[in-house]
Order: sequence, then C-alpha cells, then structure tokens
Amino acid sequence: MTRWYQEKKKEFFYKQAKRTGYRSRAAFKLKQIQRKFNIINYNDFVLDLGAAPGGWSQVSNEIVGKNGKIVGIDLQYIKPINGVQFIQDDLTKKSTMNKINMIFGNRDVDVILSDMSPNISGNYSIDHAKSIYLCKQSLKIADEILKKNGNFLCKLFMGQEFNDFINFIKTKFKNIKIYSPPASRKSSSEIYIIGKYFIK
Repeated sequence: MTRWYQEKKKEFFYKQAKRTGYRSRAAFKLKQIQRKFNIINYNDFVLDLGAAPGGWSQVSNEIVGKNGKIVGIDLQYIKPINGVQFIQDDLTKKSTMNKINMIFGNRDVDVILSDMSPNISGNYSIDHAKSIYLCKQSLKIADEILKKNGNFLCKLFMGQEFNDFINFIKTKFKNIKIYSPPASRKSSSEIYIIGKYFIK
C-alpha cells in the first residue's frame, strides 16, 4: 500500500465520503462551493464533465430535484446513479455532443461543471498546461450549450498561464470568483474558477 493511499485513507473528507455514501471527497468540494456561491438551483439542467466516479453528479442530483436533469460524461465507466444519465465517451467528439443535446432535449443547460484532471505526469508545468487545456475545452462546450446567464465551474492547477486564463474567462461571464474549498488537500495546487451569468 502506497504512502499516498495511506494518507488518503486518514483524511477526514475521504472518510466522510465513505460514511455518507458519496463516491469521492470531491462531493464535499462541490457542496462547499454550492454553499458559498449557489451555482446550482432547483429544476436546473446540469452537465457534469469528467464525472467519474460520480460524486459531483450525486450532489447535483440532490439539488435539482425530480424535474431537473443531470448528464455526466467521462472516458471511464461510471456506476449508475438513479436520476442521472451517464455517457462514456470523449467530450471533444461531435457525436458525443449530439448525444448530450438529445438527452437534454436540444435545450441549453443551466450549469456546466468540470472537475476534469489531466493524467498527472509529475512535471508541474506540463500538468498545469494540461489543466488549462481541459478548462478551455469545457468553455468550448459552454459556448455551444450553456444558456445566457448560466453558471460554470472548473478546476485547474495553479501556474504561469493562470492569469491569462482568468482574463480569458472574464470575457465570457459577468462575475468570476476564484476559490479553494476546505475539502481540497492542503498540499494540492488545485483551484476552482466559478463563472456566473454567462454572456451568450
């Protein structure tokens, strides 16, 4: 058993996720972001990018209620969650976007979430650049299907391109917030960008 795994098992939020039935500690990150910024509302249609193992979809599903809709997408298989539809596919493919649009009934979504993380190489600059790329892919999808005044959330790793990305995302949303939820590991360089009121 690796040292990283041993440390992970000791962590409060990891244990809390196991106790409460959430699939990952990330569920608590979204809960904390939601409590502070209220990005998801009752009856919302939510697209969860990089959804595996499903923690954010679980939390979103609790918020939107039975008339809301959650679609999660990931390259990995995700065990079913009642009330959530998962797509195992590459989000950059046109055919995947067609599937997403079909499930949502070809209407714009209220919220796009992205907790996508690159495969960690160990090279800080490369991992940062990859995380910026994933956030930009999420924004491309927002340009296609996020409604006017919709909300957006993405994770990225801090690094030299951070300020440029913030200036870029400011052109797309009326309100931008930068936040590190308490459930993030203290040693992590991850940060969450919240965009509210999409400029369609």
